[in-house]
Amino acid sequence: MIHIVLYQPEIPQNTGNIIRTCMAINATLHLIKPLGFSLDEKSLKRAGMDYINDVELEVYESVEEFYQKNEDADIYYVTRYASRPHSSFDLSKVTKDYYFMFGKESSGIPHELLRGNKDKLMRIPMSMNARSLNLSNSVAIVAYEACRQQEYFDLSTFEAIKGEDFLESEIKDD
Repeated sequence: MIHIVLYQPEIPQNTGNIIRTCMAINATLHLIKPLGFSLDEKSLKRAGMDYINDVELEVYESVEEFYQKNEDADIYYVTRYASRPHSSFDLSKVTKDYYFMFGKESSGIPHELLRGNKDKLMRIPMSMNARSLNLSNSVAIVAYEACRQQEYFDLSTFEAIKGEDFLESEIKDD
């Protein structure tokens, strides 16, 4: 299972989009306080649609509480300071829990959390002119790489809401 861990997220729209991504891939979302918003904020709900009630959500008062409650977690830290691309990690075991931690929008993951975890630091490759990517985009990139490596296990590969043959029937009627 995929676990998305947001360390002190600041922007409600980003977290709302991440809620939507977590719902789409059956991932658990972990939020580490303090948050830069309230969980009942209108902008959070608008970006996350109505998925906030359906996604598995864990909220922690501190990073220490997160580590304590997830002491056996295999945590990968997504940071621009890593030298190894996210796609170079083996994330293919569908029976394994993968935790991906992302830092706050303004400053990332604190360096003290990165120290001692050099083999678990991953970077999304980008132009040398770019400092970073948007948080919700970064979550989607890393999460879908894990899904791809797991051959989209337990995810629909066809249009489930309107039906597998929806487009084919629409084209015939035109």
